[in-house]
Amino acid sequence: MSEQEQPWPAPAKLNLFLRILGRRGDGMHRIQTVFQFLDLQDDLHFGPRGDGKIIRHPGGGSGDSIAPNDDLAVRAAILLQRLSAHPGGVDIRITKRIPVASGLGGGSSCAATTLLALNAIWRLGLSIERLATIGLGLGADVPVFVRGHAAFAEGVGEVLHPLAPAEAHYAVLAPPCRVPTAQVYAAAKLTAARRPITIRDFQNGGGALGNDLEPVTCRLFPEVAAALAHLSKWGPARQSGSGGAVFVAARDAASARCIAQAAPAGFRGFAARGVNIHPLAARATGV
Repeated sequence: MSEQEQPWPAPAKLNLFLRILGRRGDGMHRIQTVFQFLDLQDDLHFGPRGDGKIIRHPGGGSGDSIAPNDDLAVRAAILLQRLSAHPGGVDIRITKRIPVASGLGGGSSCAATTLLALNAIWRLGLSIERLATIGLGLGADVPVFVRGHAAFAEGVGEVLHPLAPAEAHYAVLAPPCRVPTAQVYAAAKLTAARRPITIRDFQNGGGALGNDLEPVTCRLFPEVAAALAHLSKWGPARQSGSGGAVFVAARDAASARCIAQAAPAGFRGFAARGVNIHPLAARATGV
């Protein structure tokens, strides 16, 4: 199967914890977190065009109602085309499986996969380092997907230290609401400096670390509070990133499926496994 015909995966992610250290002068928040991929993914297809146009076509799946101008994959293609001065265009189709505005990184992941795919399809020869830098201009979560390894992250999320947390099975619950990142951060009183932790702190007590955004998210979106209360029946549940999805670690795949199947009416529950290597990195290295 050629590069143009094969699906290009864009996996979801979890923030295993999220610590807000304070606000920078530019308004961005300094954070610490651990990113881990999930085996839930969107699939992207790319068809080169000779007319220079970048067009996203309906691809099916949940969340395919995103306007093309708001689609990070489209924005990634436009940005890469401009920076590389590539004369060609591309048709983009996305099969969406990752819930939108859920904190599971679907938009950032699709942007990263677009950069990686078009770098190959357009034969640009850009390094992973360069693609990660380009990706940062699209969103703070994009570089971890470009680099392709679970990581302890600092800065605004772009300073990455590869890490290999346990590839646990999770039950994930997405409430029936979209949680905009900007709204959560704007409402949160997160300007006070907090003590940073170390990677060893995470390794020694990661299960006790939570998400600093949970109180404000639960206040703004009662559905998220309800999802956390529901999953807490099975263990320490937490919010992923700044979105609405919440998760809890399970003993095994069967337990994760049982918990997910008990989702309240109107909520989307699913089981997924943590993955430390991005599927495109695995494809490139053969692991």
